[in-house]
Amino acid sequence: MSMHWPSLLTDIGRQLQKGWMLLGVLDPYFSLALFVGASFLMIWRLGAMERKGLEGTVLGTLVMPYASGLSNLIFAYIMGRYSGNGKLVLENCLVNNTTNLTLLIGLPAMIWGLNIFPGKRSDGFGGGPHKTHRMNYLSLLLTLLAVVFFTGALWALSRDQVLDFSDGLVLVGLFVFWQIFHVFDVLKHNIQRGRVLQWTMWVDFFWVMAGAASVFGAIERLVEWIPKTGSGWLVFENLGWLSGILMVLPNALLAIYYAKSKRADIVYSSQVGDGHICIPMCIGVFALFAQIEIPAYFNLGVITIMGACMVHFLCVAILGRLPRIVGLICTISYIYFFYMGLIH
Repeated sequence: MSMHWPSLLTDIGRQLQKGWMLLGVLDPYFSLALFVGASFLMIWRLGAMERKGLEGTVLGTLVMPYASGLSNLIFAYIMGRYSGNGKLVLENCLVNNTTNLTLLIGLPAMIWGLNIFPGKRSDGFGGGPHKTHRMNYLSLLLTLLAVVFFTGALWALSRDQVLDFSDGLVLVGLFVFWQIFHVFDVLKHNIQRGRVLQWTMWVDFFWVMAGAASVFGAIERLVEWIPKTGSGWLVFENLGWLSGILMVLPNALLAIYYAKSKRADIVYSSQVGDGHICIPMCIGVFALFAQIEIPAYFNLGVITIMGACMVHFLCVAILGRLPRIVGLICTISYIYFFYMGLIH
């Protein structure tokens, strides 16, 4: 009887593959729905980890980027494996990081305000920062400086107008070290508070991986669906822009949820942490597969990202918040960036 199991599993696999292919008639709507649904799943379970030992700014830096930025990493892998088009990956990372640092931080600041330190209540009590807020404040400043450091390292490696395998190793190594640093920070923080990570986090991790597999399938189908030739803006040539815009949807959900919850530190760190996924990780992963020729707009993109990051750093360091007027300027800047880059 056991001899029939291999053939049975093979038949099941073929049927599942056939059903997966038949769903192609529903694209792009099925793939878009799958992408959004899987992103919701990852954010839901990663959010549960906040209550199981991962808290504050470390949550936004270490955990949430894998919910919102995993799609960018998968896109870089797919491009490196199938097309070898480094320009599309650079566009994807540029659009993603610019959107994070302008629209997805500026718009919540306009609507709900982004105050790192809590304000006083109407009765005059409960105001002022305590130890947790000060620690989150310092961690956020470090995270913002990391964006400048990683982007500067990318610029330095690209001075010869190409990113090759060795450059990719350096970029991926920088990201891995940054994540290991935060893992030890979480362990140290939990020891100080006498907390132990719950075993049920492995169940959450399983669902996150299931969501990641679904995101991979959705992005792969969307890449195949995009017309390779033709006119208009919905063509393969604009895939870097289109994917960059699509993949900020999970980031937008995070920004809205935590801005309404008055957790400005996580709003900031989740968006900035997602930028770490793109620079250096996504670009580094692609460079491991194929060389990236540096396009003419690269330096402008680097200046835009580093400039926006320094504005946020100064506002947080000096004021402890992002003023609504600065949020308005960030939002208008993104609208202009989007119009000039894709529509115009």
